Amino acid sequence: MEGYQRFLALLVSALLLGFVAVVCSLVWVFRYREGLGWDGGAAEFNWHPVLVVTGFVFVQGIAIIVYRLPWTWKCSKLLMKFIHAGLNTIAMILAIVSMVAVFEYHNARKIPNMYSLHSWIGLTAVIFYSLQLFLGFAVFLLPFAPVPLRMALMPIHVYSGLLIFVAVIASALMGITEKLLFSLKSPAYSESPPEAIFVNCLGLLIVTFGALILWMASRPHWKRPPEESAKVQRPNGGAPEGMEAESTMTDCSNADRSDAGFNSDAARKRNFKLDEAGQRSTM
Repeated sequence: MEGYQRFLALLVSALLLGFVAVVCSLVWVFRYREGLGWDGGAAEFNWHPVLVVTGFVFVQGIAIIVYRLPWTWKCSKLLMKFIHAGLNTIAMILAIVSMVAVFEYHNARKIPNMYSLHSWIGLTAVIFYSLQLFLGFAVFLLPFAPVPLRMALMPIHVYSGLLIFVAVIASALMGITEKLLFSLKSPAYSESPPEAIFVNCLGLLIVTFGALILWMASRPHWKRPPEESAKVQRPNGGAPEGMEAESTMTDCSNADRSDAGFNSDAARKRNFKLDEAGQRSTM
């Protein structure tokens, strides 16, 4: 793997930053807020930032780069598909629970739903993430989709996954800023109290984690190599298994092409003679 040491350093840094971000989200709700609960109050709302950071940011980020871990390249592609799908399913479940918590809190406090840009982008990310997960199962995990369809949808699948991840990070940053603006009254957010500084640092951790994940996911030389199924040498020192059939097919195809070329040349000569004969008869 090209740049293995650099990849390993970025991976360790990303995992460390993501883990610290999850811990900071818990410290925020337990030290500066009301803790965690499920009673329709503020403690229930606090599940929302914790589960978004844990599932929708951290777990989803790991799911994005799981194919690029070089020590998993010896594992079968099907196993890695299941791991990728499993991590995304966990992230999806945590995101849905976080949405339920915030909606129940708003309804209990008679707070309007879906009026801010944070809620618009967040719900859009959840909806498209659900579609992404469903299509991923149907097209890439189940063995029913034809290969041309998979090849056509793979670039869209990769791009939409990264786009959703960016949208989740943007929504998370807007959400924690919105929470501070609404909650900090005396002192206000503009006066930079300790909670505001702490949560701003949490936002920086999320941004840095996302940047590292996107960098690792976008480097072509860190991509999982294609599975090589025909590299076992025969005991007698002959060609690798499957290569003879491939060479035979190649020879046959070359013979077919030469025959076709010969036939086409003969046909052109016949047509030329007929045209020449026709011109002579006309003259």
